[in-house]
Amino acid sequence: MMGRSALWMAAALWTAVGLAAERPLAFEMNSQFLTPPPGMSTIGDSHGDIAVSPAGEIYVSVEGGDYKGIQVYSAQGRYLRNVPTAPNDFHGFIIATAPDGTPGIFGASLMGQQIIRLTLEGKVALAIPATSIPDRYKTSQDGKLSVYLTGIAVAPNGDIYVVDGYGRDLIHRFDQAGRYLATFGGPGTPWHFKQCHKIALDPRFKPVRLLCTDRLHDRLIHLDLDGHVMGTFAEGLRWPSALAVFKDELAVAELGGRVIVLGLKGERIVSIGANENAEEIKTNQVPPEKWQPHLFYAPHGIAYDATGNLLVTEWNQWGRVVRLDRRFN
Repeated sequence: MMGRSALWMAAALWTAVGLAAERPLAFEMNSQFLTPPPGMSTIGDSHGDIAVSPAGEIYVSVEGGDYKGIQVYSAQGRYLRNVPTAPNDFHGFIIATAPDGTPGIFGASLMGQQIIRLTLEGKVALAIPATSIPDRYKTSQDGKLSVYLTGIAVAPNGDIYVVDGYGRDLIHRFDQAGRYLATFGGPGTPWHFKQCHKIALDPRFKPVRLLCTDRLHDRLIHLDLDGHVMGTFAEGLRWPSALAVFKDELAVAELGGRVIVLGLKGERIVSIGANENAEEIKTNQVPPEKWQPHLFYAPHGIAYDATGNLLVTEWNQWGRVVRLDRRFN
């Protein structure tokens, strides 16, 4: 495996293509900025998400290894601690404003069959069991009714939206106290979802919208907050898996080995780390010794920091996090 300095020197500078702008945007790919927890060469088996706190600390969900749960890093990538009580299966989580005005961790527990809100310190502030969702919206398997929650979003009024992205592609809505309100979406008309993997609030528009990753259709769909389809925002993607917004930009983590940044009309601003080797993408089996500093393999979670740098976590059994440092040409 290449050394840290060699990897950094080999990091690629990806520039905007076909965008008429005064200062074309670029990102420098830093695959070695993060220092794993003590005694580990990588962060551990990952199939989760990433978020940045108002203080600039980086939160990463990890499902396996000696430090599973949510790991917390400094803005410089130094391991700080784990979040107490955080489950090992936060497939999707965000840091958003809690009802008391403080930042909180809102997570969808994939196998735990619940939605959880934690303080940043790890205190459980709210737990919504899947039993709150009407049975008619669940999947029957092995004699049990289940949901497989993969993504979460929080509206300005505090309503919580979670998507059953590995189940029936339905989006379930709760109020800020955890009371069930409604369900919409799914494979039927007019949504036609096929693996609605993650959802996000899109505050670039007024009123704000929900943005859904319709992964196996390679597209993004806008909904209003009541679940009505507003239209297709982007098509022709590579298994879009997660979303992040910064000013007028939308960054998309694509399981097909790429991160792409889109503008307000869904136009491409910049493509980053595109991997064209079909055997290396959409899989968690690529080992560290094969990682190339200028390529992605299976981006699964994404977040902007306060200055517009990007943090990306990949689906990988060893665990990989990449920082994309914002540059202008």
